[in-house]
Parts: sequence; C-alpha cells; structure tokens
Amino acid sequence: MGFTVKELEKGVAVVRVEGRLNMTTAGGLRDLVASAVAEGNVRVVVDLAAVEFIDSSGLGALINGLKTARQAGGDLRIASPNDQVKLVLSLTNVEKVLPPYESVDVAYAND
Repeated sequence: MGFTVKELEKGVAVVRVEGRLNMTTAGGLRDLVASAVAEGNVRVVVDLAAVEFIDSSGLGALINGLKTARQAGGDLRIASPNDQVKLVLSLTNVEKVLPPYESVDVAYAND
C-alpha cells in the first residue's frame, strides 16, 4: 500500500492511493488529506486508479476527508475507480455523496 501527494495546481492536491484501502491503511489516507488541507490545498482529488480493493474503513476515510475539506471551504473528489470500487460505492450509496470522476484531470475541470 502506498500514497503519493502532488499539487495539481494552486489549492488542488492529488492523493494517489495504491493497493488496498482498508482498515490497515485508511488512517494514512485520513492523515494525508488532513495535511494537504492544512497546507492550503482545500480541493483534493483522491486518485483511485491503482486501488485493488476498498472496504468500509476505506469508505470512512474518504468521507472523513470530504468533511475535512468542506470544513476548510473546499471539497474532495474521487477519480478513476475500478469496477470493484465502483460496485462498493454503488452498494453503499456513497457514490451519491462522492460521485466518481473519470480521471484526475476532469475532477475539477469545470470549476
């Protein structure tokens, strides 16, 4: 499991998640999103292209990140989920709160 963070443009951070987003790794995502927001990147894109599996803890970390970003006046968006992740988002109705974007590039393209 790994995370990388890069600034896409001023105020927008991309957090790339690799591997499994579960109970073991969810805390790392929460911490990275909180750090990005604290550094002034209140608009966050979580790139899920390399995520093989997500569970309820991973979903909780995404929702927590959304709350953190919104409390700072920003937003969190998710991009590039695979079919397993899309299925979990759909079954849990999380896609209604965090609709997935096709790619990182389009997540904030129209804002």
